[in-house]
Amino acid sequence: HKAQFLVTMWMMVAQSLALNAVDRLQGHNSRIVPLGLIAFDASRSGIVKASAVAEALPKLQNDLMLRAARGESVERVPVWLFRQAGRHLPEYHAYKEARGKNFLELLQDPQDVAEVTLQPVRRYPVDAAILFSDILVVAQALGVQVEMPGGKGITVPQPLRAPDDLTRLHLPTDLAEAQEVVTSKLPHVLDAVSLIRKELDGRVPLIGFSAAPWTLFYYMVGGSSKANQEEGERWLSQHPTESTKLLDALSLVVVEYLSLQVEAGAQMLQVFEAMGAFISPSSFDRCALPYMQQIAQQLKARHPEVPLMVFPRGASYALSSLQDAGYDVLTLDDSIARDEVRTRLPGVCVQGNFDPKLLIDGDGPRVTAAVDEMIQALGPEQLIANLCEGLSGKEKPELVAAFIDAVHEWSSEK
Repeated sequence: HKAQFLVTMWMMVAQSLALNAVDRLQGHNSRIVPLGLIAFDASRSGIVKASAVAEALPKLQNDLMLRAARGESVERVPVWLFRQAGRHLPEYHAYKEARGKNFLELLQDPQDVAEVTLQPVRRYPVDAAILFSDILVVAQALGVQVEMPGGKGITVPQPLRAPDDLTRLHLPTDLAEAQEVVTSKLPHVLDAVSLIRKELDGRVPLIGFSAAPWTLFYYMVGGSSKANQEEGERWLSQHPTESTKLLDALSLVVVEYLSLQVEAGAQMLQVFEAMGAFISPSSFDRCALPYMQQIAQQLKARHPEVPLMVFPRGASYALSSLQDAGYDVLTLDDSIARDEVRTRLPGVCVQGNFDPKLLIDGDGPRVTAAVDEMIQALGPEQLIANLCEGLSGKEKPELVAAFIDAVHEWSSEK
């Protein structure tokens, strides 16, 4: 099986290189810039369809998540949690201490990434694994320094202060350059995806993910989620040309990064617009939404079989537009009234939106009651049970287990 897998991967690489070579010989150029957006040509992108890799990896046994995402009937509500791997698990802290590595160092080693990704799957009966990574690895790949000082979250210590700072970065201007960024700077992530798929052995699907361009832009110019929160909008207003240049490059890389995760074995994809609360609705429509539409369009063209999930945290007003863009699963934060969801978002799978605070200071009965209320309001069909924001690390594993069990019990009893 190992030999077959290696042969398949080599054939994929060879085909990709051959297509790129033909493109160069023919002078192929798929980039035009209408209103600052990249126009992709998925048919000649040098990307090989996912079927070859899928045949070399273990077959999926639990496909509840995929069926729910596609709007198909399911026997119970699938469930997983944002940030289910990592900080809230005692085994994560024990493993990190044993390895003598910090968070960012763990992300560099596919073996470490695989182990941490699998920890919650071993502990809880979740219906999906999600790649253990961080939204800022794309910014790192472009030349941005990222740090994680204790207690302050992940930060960019030298954010872009003025347009001249863009010269510090390697910004791709076409698909070939974007693919080179991913394969040269993030190969360990792709290796980790393939390793996790093999280690999962078909137990549950693997979710790959990336931040959306605006969220990456926000960190790159502001440096932190907690400080300089106006910098993103300032750049859009004062430096529109340079902002478009950076967002264009980010969009190129995000598409390639997610597409290559599928090639490596990811079975679902999640796009996180984590900083939707720090951009005005008008700026979102002009400078964030078009890129998210472009990402969905291109990923659906390349990988129509892979469900695409999206989370515009703090920008739930954009959910209808994202549904129109082709996203299969729309994630709900805590700003949208549950009794309005099915009217506002008909005929689509939604994800969410349990309050994780109950997993810190709640108890079993309160968690069960809150799960019952959530599923009653949203309905059990076309629903993936999840949170309205990621786990913070303070949650109690026994209450996380109570949340997952309550979803399963509701499904079986009702």
